[in-house]
Amino acid sequence: MIFREHWSILLWLGAGVGLVLLYFWAAGPSNGQNPNVPVMTPLSREQINMSFAPVVKLVAPAVVNVYTRKVVQQPQSPFFDDPFFRHFFGLEGQGNMPRERIQNSLGSGVIVGADGIIVTNNHVIAGGEEFIVALSDRREYEAEVVLADERSDLAVLRIDTKGQKLPFIQFRDSDTLQVGDLVLAIGNPFGVGQTVTSGIVSALARTQVGISDYQFFIQTDAAVNPGNSGGALVTMDGRLAGINTAIFTRTGGSIGIGFAIPANMVRLVVDTAIAGGKLARPWFGASAQTVTQDIANSLGLDRPRGVVLEEVSADGPAGQAGLQPGDVILKVDGFEINDPQSLRYRIATTGVGKSVNVEYLRKGRDRTATVKLTRPPENPPRNVTELNGLNPLAGATVGNLSPAFAEELRLEATKGVVVLATQRGSAAARIRLRPGDIILEINGHKVTNVEALPGWLEEGNGQWQLIINRGGQTFTLNLGG
Repeated sequence: MIFREHWSILLWLGAGVGLVLLYFWAAGPSNGQNPNVPVMTPLSREQINMSFAPVVKLVAPAVVNVYTRKVVQQPQSPFFDDPFFRHFFGLEGQGNMPRERIQNSLGSGVIVGADGIIVTNNHVIAGGEEFIVALSDRREYEAEVVLADERSDLAVLRIDTKGQKLPFIQFRDSDTLQVGDLVLAIGNPFGVGQTVTSGIVSALARTQVGISDYQFFIQTDAAVNPGNSGGALVTMDGRLAGINTAIFTRTGGSIGIGFAIPANMVRLVVDTAIAGGKLARPWFGASAQTVTQDIANSLGLDRPRGVVLEEVSADGPAGQAGLQPGDVILKVDGFEINDPQSLRYRIATTGVGKSVNVEYLRKGRDRTATVKLTRPPENPPRNVTELNGLNPLAGATVGNLSPAFAEELRLEATKGVVVLATQRGSAAARIRLRPGDIILEINGHKVTNVEALPGWLEEGNGQWQLIINRGGQTFTLNLGG
């Protein structure tokens, strides 16, 4: 009887301990992890040894070093201007003899074509006279520049491989990237040799960076340092997500904020170079500004979103598609538009001759339009003219703005008369006119073309009122009298 009672007590104790153990097993770790998320542990040696090595082995041979060389003139020591010094060294009558010095710079590049097509940053090769590409296996080739585009900060090089095929990286659709995706940055930081760093996509569509005209970048925390420029940002499938182009830093080294040009922009430039053409940028035919909170309130929007159209060319693609000033563009081809840079990027990567689907608001109603993109026309002709006479614009070289000329000059405005240059010491230089200034009015006359300028300047009779637009800001000059 006593044995049975003890046995019962043991059974109850065992059941209690079992319940406690079951509770802790079900609850999982007590370190703050979500109890509903299963804890995964490696089940094999392969899982324990998980590595980026297979991806690196696939793509690293296609990342190269780009050496740029140029000859710079370096003047002799000022001692050579001293007559005694020149006489002592027998240099009389030889004049100043500037020394030539070879200046070298180093960047990275990516092979994107098996026949030797390489893409890098424009700032890596800018000003260079000779270009050497060194492969990962230490072979070196002289390279020629096929296309250099300062606005996108991209350049395409070609090397002659004598028919030998090279490893290359395929493009990925950069619009499929998501914040949090794993990425690898490959390049030659500080000239130490090919280096691989890992990180994630920290942000997409960064537009306030100010690195190039097309401010639309992939941000990553993979370490990017000087020398990485032009190198590859690749995803875990071994495809090119972007070209590393810049870092945000206070020290000159990486602090985890790097920027890459998206692969879709890179592909556009490379395809144009391979086709042997000149990079033609599509014309949308409208200017826009970001919708701020105040603008959103005035338009009855629930929050700031989209861009509001300011000017629309009636004969441009947007105008022909029915868009009007005041319309708020929300999406282009399904991608959200929240600033003019995003709109510019979407238009640029679509290409000339293609169409975009635009979703917009007009008076609170959702609408859509199909805009067929064209080349910017040069209408009116630029008619570049140097002004002279007794007037404040004498010595200025001016021209008629058009969509094509404005694109070439990187100006937002597409109409009016623009200052291209001023002669040193001229009247135009003395009133501090600058290239890029747009002359809006002269003595109350609205300036629309170069041809009318000389007559209106003569009518001034020694007194002129000029209204100038400089970088979007308008100011008035009262001169003479």
